[in-house]
Amino acid sequence: MVSNLENLVAEWLPLPDLAEELDVSIKKVHSLIDERAIIAVRVGKRNIRSVPAAFVLDGGIVDSLKGTISVLMDSGYTDDELLVWLFTPDESLNGTPMDALRAGRKTEIRRRAQALSW
Repeated sequence: MVSNLENLVAEWLPLPDLAEELDVSIKKVHSLIDERAIIAVRVGKRNIRSVPAAFVLDGGIVDSLKGTISVLMDSGYTDDELLVWLFTPDESLNGTPMDALRAGRKTEIRRRAQALSW
């Protein structure tokens, strides 16, 4: 699954780079992962825990991401499946669900995510 993810996600941030981007400690990054505010997976030749760079917007984590992750997890999605869903292009969205979240279209994406559990 991770190799498919590596093809879907254009840019990855290793956790130390994410901490620098957010101007927080690495401990805070680990807290964000533990709280399920972000999802980190092991990618690349060195198998380093990283997050999609698209999770970051204007120096912070995309506001609607944590709730969307919650909805998808409640629908039974694994971390990998959740990331594939967020980054798979959808013609009806003119991009990916992650693109829509970054554009502030939280309600539409959450509605779609909730529908997955039916």
